[in-house]
Amino acid sequence: MTEALHIHFEDLEVGQVIPLGACAVDEAALEVFAERFLPGWDTAYGAPDALVYALWSRLSAEKTGGWAGTKTLAIDGLRFMRNPPSGELLRGRLTIMGKDPVGDEKGIVIAQQDLLDEAGRLVFSCLTRALVARR
Repeated sequence: MTEALHIHFEDLEVGQVIPLGACAVDEAALEVFAERFLPGWDTAYGAPDALVYALWSRLSAEKTGGWAGTKTLAIDGLRFMRNPPSGELLRGRLTIMGKDPVGDEKGIVIAQQDLLDEAGRLVFSCLTRALVARR
């Protein structure tokens, strides 16, 4: 596989699993997020779904943002399985589920993206469709 900044449609294979990296649920960020966006949320319940989504979105954007000509077309089938506590380390992964060439210049990549907690349990999952440039 080529460098991350030069990944094209042809570089991705169905079944391929790409690590998205990791991030922790920061206690201070959780407090500020709850105060500003979910007044009344008890942070003892862990990170609310919207913060979990934001953490996944950051990891996904950092990993796929440099792919050649990429544009996210859809994010479907969101599943929020649990609310991780502050301090929990979350790991992301992207699994290529399908590919469909669209002309000579681009293709659609369908992926499942997951966030897992330290014990390997599913925290969040979604399906994405993205346009990726062809060589």
